[in-house]
Amino acid sequence: MSQRSRDRSSSALPDAASGLLSLVGNTPLIRLTRVTAHLNPAVAVFAKAEWFNPGGSVKDRPASAILQQALEAGALGGGRVLLDSTSGNMGIAYATLASSLGLRLCLAVPSNVSPERLAILRAHAVELHLTDPTEGTDGARLVAAELAAQDPERYFFADQYSNPANWQAHFRTTGPEVVRQTQGQITHFVAGLGTTGTMTGTGRFLRQSAPSVRLVAVQPDGPIHGLEGLKHLATARVPEIFDPAIPDETITVDTESAYAMARRLARTEGLLVGVSAAAAADAGLRVAERLDSGTVVVVFPDSGLKYLGGSFWSAA
Repeated sequence: MSQRSRDRSSSALPDAASGLLSLVGNTPLIRLTRVTAHLNPAVAVFAKAEWFNPGGSVKDRPASAILQQALEAGALGGGRVLLDSTSGNMGIAYATLASSLGLRLCLAVPSNVSPERLAILRAHAVELHLTDPTEGTDGARLVAAELAAQDPERYFFADQYSNPANWQAHFRTTGPEVVRQTQGQITHFVAGLGTTGTMTGTGRFLRQSAPSVRLVAVQPDGPIHGLEGLKHLATARVPEIFDPAIPDETITVDTESAYAMARRLARTEGLLVGVSAAAAADAGLRVAERLDSGTVVVVFPDSGLKYLGGSFWSAA
């Protein structure tokens, strides 16, 4: 049995949350070698490859925690419908895991999310409410809240932006994993800000277990951007779960730089990643370039398979 299989077997969830839920987490670290060739040899940069989760993204972690807590509390089941808003990945995580448990799902989604994401959600027979694209994920969240208020007996409104199970999932899983996988050598942790659960939960764990680790948050450089899944917090509704005291530093990345990094990773590292992963890689490489030595771990939330319709892939 592989180490990955042993890790997953030992952390399997209770019977009510078995099956696909037991496969969430313990994603591999992949060392970047070609895009880092110019760095000091004592500096290592690793990607936390979250597309190895069963739903294909980092969002499987909070989705599994939210589902498990709701099932244990009796908030789901008995015909109640799981309801939330999403820009895509959380919805796919919900759809994948909820389907495996026989649960129904309703999502409010901005209508401009990638066609690939919508196709996946429709394949899972998700009830979709497409919302005004100009209002982004904040607008979708308002629509979901309105649906919940109109029929509270029908829906369990998970509200990933305020649900503490979101960050707690990363405190229990992502944080311990990166410490274990780097044998405690991690010096910098880099993650994008969307719902902010990854940075808040992992950061809280690292503050306790490895307080010397520097926590670097990544966000777009302005409110109008093409980095699906990331928020420009200065102009967006800040998620209630976000702890602004966690990041030591926030790096902004422009859309074109992220697109260029996505192409570079595909063509030189063999890693086809999503645009938020590419933005995190861009920021992580900038962090690494400052260092004489260190171990940088960058969260890659998903693969590029849901973004293949983007014209930027064909650029030189």
